[in-house]
Amino acid sequence: MFIQPWGAALDDAKWQTWIAEGHDFGILSVNGPPGHAPAVVPTHSTVDGTALLVHLARPNPVWKAIETDPNVTFTITGDYAFIPGPWRAKPGAEHTDGVPTSYYAAVQSPARPASSTTRRPRRSCCAGRWPTSSPMATTPPIDPAQPPYGRMLPGIRGLPLDVADVRAKFTYDHRTVEQRTGTARRLTERGTTPDAPTAAQQLRRLDRAGTWKS
Repeated sequence: MFIQPWGAALDDAKWQTWIAEGHDFGILSVNGPPGHAPAVVPTHSTVDGTALLVHLARPNPVWKAIETDPNVTFTITGDYAFIPGPWRAKPGAEHTDGVPTSYYAAVQSPARPASSTTRRPRRSCCAGRWPTSSPMATTPPIDPAQPPYGRMLPGIRGLPLDVADVRAKFTYDHRTVEQRTGTARRLTERGTTPDAPTAAQQLRRLDRAGTWKS
């Protein structure tokens, strides 16, 4: 993932906070056998100690791909929006001179399966998910010997991942403060589904970074 200096996370707390705010659904990418396209699996994730934990159906063919090449990447993206060219025109220039772009946040984690992959209790794979994904739901305990989940647990495998690195990208422009503030206002006024969180990210980054200086 290419990251311009102005798009880099300001510190580790930035991407850690972003993940903790509920950005936990992403794409697991696995190289797979030679001659085959990479396997790509959308899935939830949770942080489990020092590992990133996902769970997948036991029949999922991605397991075979992981056995072939254990180097994987987990990517989460969010708070994205398309920015029309006129919004980005330089002061005094024609609106048609503005170049469109996209704002988005992305956290990418190259990783390898942890040595405890085969020993991780299956119920721990799901237990960490419910408090955030369904905070108002009342769910029974996850007990391998009891319904309703006991009979389902053999159908999944947990995949704890040892993360080798974290690449975080927050692409919210490097124009003047006035222009970026105006873009946040226009996003709020436009009001499509991803616009509000994108505007919030823009303003949050503005508050900390101000005008970009190379």
